[in-house]
Amino acid sequence: MMIIKRLIYIPYYIVKTNWRLFFKYARFVKNSRGKAYLSIYKDVLFTMVKHNASPLDYFSLRFYDMKEEERACFACTGFIYEYQLQMNPKAHRVVLENKIEFLKRFKDFSGRKWATLPMLKNDPFFAKFFLENAKGKIVIKGSTGQAGKQVEVIAVPDNIPDDVIKLMEARGFDLLEYYVTQHDDLMKLSPSAVNTIRIVTQYFEDRVIVLLAFVRISVNARVDNLSVGEYGVNFGAPINLETGEICGEGVYLDITKPNVNKHPVTNTPIIGFKIPLWDECYSLVTKAAALTPENRSIGWDVAVTNEGPVLIEGNHNWNLLSMVPGGKGFRKDLLYYSSMLGHTD
Repeated sequence: MMIIKRLIYIPYYIVKTNWRLFFKYARFVKNSRGKAYLSIYKDVLFTMVKHNASPLDYFSLRFYDMKEEERACFACTGFIYEYQLQMNPKAHRVVLENKIEFLKRFKDFSGRKWATLPMLKNDPFFAKFFLENAKGKIVIKGSTGQAGKQVEVIAVPDNIPDDVIKLMEARGFDLLEYYVTQHDDLMKLSPSAVNTIRIVTQYFEDRVIVLLAFVRISVNARVDNLSVGEYGVNFGAPINLETGEICGEGVYLDITKPNVNKHPVTNTPIIGFKIPLWDECYSLVTKAAALTPENRSIGWDVAVTNEGPVLIEGNHNWNLLSMVPGGKGFRKDLLYYSSMLGHTD
């Protein structure tokens, strides 16, 4: 029954897979590991059925370098999808799916001013005042955008508010936020974008458990998302939950790019870098998670400023790429929480 269930996913994976990336990665594994294409493709198909993995999971998680017992530790795309359906019921997801609803619910943790497009259009005096008090840059967004899409960082134009409103309407955006300036220490690490921290929490038995954390590190990019440039621009690095220090090399999602020990632009060492105000970051997400216990599994994006950490967003559909920087799977942990709610894989 389980095998039949997993076979159902295969047509979805076929449609959704970026096959250009797939063949690029297959060629890399063939050339760097000396594996034949047929062997790679058979192994990919095996992991799709055995581990409910997408074709790109095989490469993103570096399964080509793992033994079967190591692969079994990772929660792949299909598993995580079902897990999040169980943990985060669709009826309760709106507070995480819609950025405006998110900012309302977590107003005490967002640390920035914001306005919707209707607010700007309906009150020109407010709009002009709001933009005059922005410090050089603003962020315009679509309230339902995900994975770094529907987000632009722009300089405040001279003709306000008209130029901003026109641009938002042209882009289909409905949310404007003040730009968050990151902590001085993170500016030294990478100044091109706000380098956010992804922290994944699990709400379990009336308490919040932090499962993992990593920092996104930008490389001459205006946003820090790891999928920028088809995974090949920015990288992530794992954070020790106790110390707040980066505890591993920087890892690109693009498997053809080697891991890094120093930032390629600033030359700042990666391993041992201390995330500023880490204890406050940890406390922030545990408090935030307690505000939405109906959503039990959340990937929080946190920006650290000189004044303290702020919530950028929460994701009910955080994905397996959160496991890539640390190279550690969490399938056993997730299976435990799932079974305690009455579901078994």
